[in-house]
Amino acid sequence: MGGARNRWLEPLSSGGDRTALAFEGETLTWSALGTAAAAWAAALADAGIARGARVAALGHSAPALIAAMLGTYRLGAVWVPVNPRYAEPEVTHVIRDANAGLVLVDAALEDRLCNVADVRRIRLDEPAPSSTRDLDEALADVSDEEPALLIYTSGTTGRSKGVELSHGAVAAAIGSLTGLWQWRATDVLSLQLPLFHVHGLAIGVHGCLLHTMTARLSARFSAATVVDDVRAGATIFMGVPTMYTRLLEHLEARPADASALQGARLFTAGSAALPAADLERFEALTGHRIVERYGMSETLITLSNPVDGERRAGSVGRPIPGVEIRVVDEHGVAVPDGDPGELQVQTVGMMTGYYGQPAATAKTFDGAWLKTGDLVVREPDGYVRIVGRLSVDIIKSGGFKIGAREIEDVLIGTPGLAEVAVFGVADPTWGERIVAAVVPAPDGPQTAEAWLPVLVERCADQLADYKKPREAVVVDALPRNAMGKVQKVALRRALEAGYPPAQSR
Repeated sequence: MGGARNRWLEPLSSGGDRTALAFEGETLTWSALGTAAAAWAAALADAGIARGARVAALGHSAPALIAAMLGTYRLGAVWVPVNPRYAEPEVTHVIRDANAGLVLVDAALEDRLCNVADVRRIRLDEPAPSSTRDLDEALADVSDEEPALLIYTSGTTGRSKGVELSHGAVAAAIGSLTGLWQWRATDVLSLQLPLFHVHGLAIGVHGCLLHTMTARLSARFSAATVVDDVRAGATIFMGVPTMYTRLLEHLEARPADASALQGARLFTAGSAALPAADLERFEALTGHRIVERYGMSETLITLSNPVDGERRAGSVGRPIPGVEIRVVDEHGVAVPDGDPGELQVQTVGMMTGYYGQPAATAKTFDGAWLKTGDLVVREPDGYVRIVGRLSVDIIKSGGFKIGAREIEDVLIGTPGLAEVAVFGVADPTWGERIVAAVVPAPDGPQTAEAWLPVLVERCADQLADYKKPREAVVVDALPRNAMGKVQKVALRRALEAGYPPAQSR
């Protein structure tokens, strides 16, 4: 049989009594996961969810989250993962923007729903609601062209946009990547990435579905758990650079744990650039050279270093099968290999568009090419290095893509603040750390030390904690060009060079 319905649900029957998920000492077979998914589908249908409806999920990583997603797919509905670290205004925006017909939520996160009280909700951390519905009634025949996921990602406009991804796009891109990485049914994934964005959800969960692989799922990252997972049979670990920084600290303090990781088959990194020094340190400790890759919500995964072949430090590799790239200047003209330019992509994993935002979707494309906004250098042999971004309003910190404008919108209006500019500077732990350049009003604090806790507190109830500034700089005025635009590049370059920005106090 064809169709995306069979692609995602077939492992639930073909996997039988093999383990699908291991979580907090318990295991769930593929058959049991299929039963749970069918129960969720019936409950969602009872709640009025039908084909094409959007189901928002605000919960921490757990088997129920995956079962509910598969239940959503059974109905032909669309899964909308919501970051559980989002503050209430961010959660409200996603649910309203997606026009979600239902919210699945953990009890501990229900306070984030105070401004969407009119949207029906079901608890995720309780058994799936019972239903008298015939489970086969809650089973839609879904085509590859229909939407599967609506993933919200930050942009430079201050509001996250919903990236709509079809069943076919997810299957094609993740199948291509995991095929390149040689995933197989006998592999076991240590899955400690959160399940609200592409890295953990699309590669991790959907990759395991495509290959009927076991996942050892964790609610949160722990370096010790990575080691425990490998000792229990895990063969693959995926992480972001911040995870590897903490893992390296753990391994350097515990040589026996470093030796234990030699039993794994594959370690991969993505979501931000991995420092070359960390790649070398990890290989020296474990014998494994981490495979780096590159992607974004809009295109899923597009570039990867090979499993068989050179895993080049500082490079995110070459296009995976099904992907074409070009590197162009500001006029869309191809630049020679070795020269910097914007990375543009055509891919089997292309988004359908930004949900409800045709103008923003059109602006992102140059014909059939998606403009990534990333500045890259392509070497003559095809390996690609990410060297920066066209927009300094995108900050990649701790594996997250963060819109600086969104933070600025929250900080503006802080008592005693005249102006503020938020930007990222290179950081060995976070990839980039978030810096706020502050122009104080006469009645406001006059030192960076006084401003930082004020800014952090201002963000606490409005934004996820990873979006808070980690450094403050007080300046007399923000540098601007002749058109009055703030020159964040000048601020960033000054701090990265190790001296305060011009006009700083």
